[in-house]
Amino acid sequence: MNREQTVEHIRVALSVVLDREIPELDADARLVEDLGLDSTNVVELMMALEDSIGLEVDLDELEPEVFSTVATLADFVGAEALGAVS
Repeated sequence: MNREQTVEHIRVALSVVLDREIPELDADARLVEDLGLDSTNVVELMMALEDSIGLEVDLDELEPEVFSTVATLADFVGAEALGAVS
């Protein structure tokens, strides 16, 4: 999965978790400050991404930096997806 596809999965998951349409998602958007994610939303977002992409992520091992921006989350998800394939 390329980065564009990963960002699209994140956009769809964010729309569901935040219960609002997100027509476009800038990779530089900050998840907490710009999009309004809170700790509960983070868990829901990761569960939604696990369902849509088929990842298994240990939430206890996630660093807060993963959720800085859409780009940092996309990089993490992309790396996890590669690790799952290897």
